[in-house]
Amino acid sequence: MIHALVLTLTNSKILKIIFAVILPPLSVFLHVGINKHFWISIILTLLGAIPGMVYAILLILTKRR
Repeated sequence: MIHALVLTLTNSKILKIIFAVILPPLSVFLHVGINKHFWISIILTLLGAIPGMVYAILLILTKRR
């Protein structure tokens, strides 16, 4: 299962995941632009770093552009 996940990750997704750890709203903005997901990411990041990170990583791994 992990091998399949690694094969589906592209360079841009890897970069977005790194940004998701450092600054989650930036990675969400790069992935989907400014929409409801971006604002949810900002709110979750303001509530705590971990919820913002988790939301951004899940969004990047599951939602297609």
